Amino acid sequence: MESCARSALFEGYTEPVRDALWGHIYLTPKLAAITASPPFMRLHRIMQLGPTLRVYPGATHSRASHCFGVYHLARRLLIHLVEEGAGVWLSPEGVKSFLCAALLHDLGHFPYTHSLKELPLTEHEVLTANLIVNDPIKSLVASAGADPYLTAAIVDNSLAGHKSGELDFFRKLLSGALDPDKLDYLSRDARYCGVPYGVQDVDFIFSRLYPHPKHGIEIDSRGILGVESLLFSKYLMYRAVYWHKAVRSATAMVKKALLGGLESGIINGEELYNLDDQGLFTLIAQRNHPLFSLVDSVRNDRLFTAVVEIPFDEKVHGRLLSLSDRSRLEDGLAAEISLLFGKQLTGDSLIIDLPEPISFECDLFVRDENCFFSDGSSAFKSSLVDAFVNSLRVIRIFIDPSIDPFIEETKSLETASQREEILQITKKWLQLQDGS
Repeated sequence: MESCARSALFEGYTEPVRDALWGHIYLTPKLAAITASPPFMRLHRIMQLGPTLRVYPGATHSRASHCFGVYHLARRLLIHLVEEGAGVWLSPEGVKSFLCAALLHDLGHFPYTHSLKELPLTEHEVLTANLIVNDPIKSLVASAGADPYLTAAIVDNSLAGHKSGELDFFRKLLSGALDPDKLDYLSRDARYCGVPYGVQDVDFIFSRLYPHPKHGIEIDSRGILGVESLLFSKYLMYRAVYWHKAVRSATAMVKKALLGGLESGIINGEELYNLDDQGLFTLIAQRNHPLFSLVDSVRNDRLFTAVVEIPFDEKVHGRLLSLSDRSRLEDGLAAEISLLFGKQLTGDSLIIDLPEPISFECDLFVRDENCFFSDGSSAFKSSLVDAFVNSLRVIRIFIDPSIDPFIEETKSLETASQREEILQITKKWLQLQDGS
């Protein structure tokens, strides 16, 4: 079995793809055929970071390039683990299914990065799995020596698989503390944004990994450094790039517009599936809704301005966890703040933004310390993890700059006083909405 798994990783990889981050990435001709299919080609037309280019103009790389990178690291990871003994319980079909899952893991991803996240839509992992088990992808995956249904189940955790042992192992590899997805997107996004924070020492990290049939992978104590580096890089990338104030503004504006379109019935959720970035903008341009002007504003870099930032406290701000409730609360808060502005501020001109939950937990087992990562010698204890999350998860109130009279005078004493008043009004109002 081990030699069969090994041959599935080494034989026939004759088709190179040149990647700016990892150099030559090799595929078999059958795997290369998958990347030429229309569903995969769509990923070339979706930017990995969407509105982030407003802050980092180099961030124009595509989701397809990320998928190539994840596939490349998945193959490198599996080669290492097979050399460490994992080939004993892996089949050639399972190996190829895992490589296809890595290559196709974002096949059903929404356009314009995470602007559609939290909307009442089918999760993109489910959409990916559906694409994999239907033609043309189904036939192409099978032709590559993989099982389409196992491939789909590796991506979509809600699916059962007939090879449960391999399935659990591959799921832990593709979505875990040191998975190829994070190793690629942190390094790739840092490269294209021109920031140093996300770069990972992949060679060192892989050298400290060991296969385990139940845990997926384990590390030794020397590998703790690699995990800590990844977790801290993730924190820095969220702070500097993914949740940059301007990126949050653009994301919130597009999300508010699409939620309005969905709730009014002007857009059907299924119309948003399988679109690329341009297709999303074209669809919105063809429909008529007052909030759709927000999308045009984002495309022309007229972003809402953050006037309030408040640390999120679930006990106080629990209602904000619902995107629909959040949208309805905006009208009430706009009315409260209108008194301070001296002119009418509508809910269309104000956005309450709350980033989605984020985790810095790690469940890797440290074999020579005989405990899991968070219980071992790492500095990443629960208090540090909580501090990371609390510093990142901030409620922001964004306002249309055309009606914000403070924008041009942000350093004046009068402006500081008015913004503090907005802050106090917002804090008090949000507490009242949650019954505190």
